[in-house]
Amino acid sequence: MSNAACPICHRPTDPQFRPFCSRHCADVDLGRWFSGTYRVPSFRQDNDEEPDEYRDREG
Repeated sequence: MSNAACPICHRPTDPQFRPFCSRHCADVDLGRWFSGTYRVPSFRQDNDEEPDEYRDREG
């Protein structure tokens, strides 16, 4: 068995909630994603136009 630690509280993980130790820590992580605490880097700006391949096409 590995010595993996929960990324939220650093306790040993529980196989039922892997990679977390409990439902609580899993919910804390999910809340961080929902609130925008975690972000995936992007080079696109909000005001950039979408490439043609993503636009709705008429026809």
